[in-house]
Amino acid sequence: MPLSTRYRGRFAPTPSGPLHFGSLVAALGSYLDARAAGGQWLVRIEDIDPPRCPEGAASTLLRQLETFGLEWDEAIMYQHTRGDAYQQALDQLIQLGLAYPCSCSRKQWQAFDIYPGWCREGVCEPDKPLAWRLRSDRGERPIRWQDRLFGEQQFDPAELGDVVLKRKDGLWAYQLAVVVDDAEQHITDVVRGLDLLDNTPWQRQLQSALQLPQPRYLHLPLIVTTEGQKLSKQNLAPALAEDERGVRQQLFQALAALDQAPPKDLAFEPPATQLHWAIAHWSVARLNPTPHRLIPLLPPAGD
Repeated sequence: MPLSTRYRGRFAPTPSGPLHFGSLVAALGSYLDARAAGGQWLVRIEDIDPPRCPEGAASTLLRQLETFGLEWDEAIMYQHTRGDAYQQALDQLIQLGLAYPCSCSRKQWQAFDIYPGWCREGVCEPDKPLAWRLRSDRGERPIRWQDRLFGEQQFDPAELGDVVLKRKDGLWAYQLAVVVDDAEQHITDVVRGLDLLDNTPWQRQLQSALQLPQPRYLHLPLIVTTEGQKLSKQNLAPALAEDERGVRQQLFQALAALDQAPPKDLAFEPPATQLHWAIAHWSVARLNPTPHRLIPLLPPAGD
């Protein structure tokens, strides 16, 4: 199945809490890449894990995007409504011999770096709850692709392990859901954080097995604290600003974190003005292929 000829990008947050500065950089990078190409930008809510998604969190994320001027095309896709599509894909993988049931718990294989594949030839403990795993030693391997920032990539998925596709509790796992949904939404370009680079081999293996289009990938440097810790909801990164001054400053900081060298006076302009400049000047060639960024300092007022 060929890729769409028109650029279609997406931002796909998990509604486990409000967006933080690292989220803003990822959202902004994907938004600018789409808009600068004259393409469409979609938002998908990755809410396949309800216990991690408090009520109202998805609405908060969407309101935050709107506050920063990041407007999306088309209706929002919610992954919690997509179970039938994921099951159809899993059934296809089972028929191809690329997915298998697994009774093993993480505690049982904690001495190994990756799951050792004990259930590949038959379930070890059939009376226990079962997950479904990808048979990563079959299908296309090694996986090669050209990242638009970090260049040529090569991984053997078997060295990464047999990733879970459906959990023991019946909830769907990220790797399968993201592949099925990117295809459903005709996504041509995935722009996301570098922490997901090593997820790409599994996703491309699944795309190949399911005969789905393979998007282009651009992985962005991660925003870290001064201690080198990635900004995340897990480490209690503060939510994005809501006041007008804070929004303008954080949007400017995000442009600087993306190496776009915005003029200093842009820091005091409203989001619409900043985004107009940023779309006109967006350049992936300006991005520095280093893995991490500190939050850039703001220019002094009136400088």
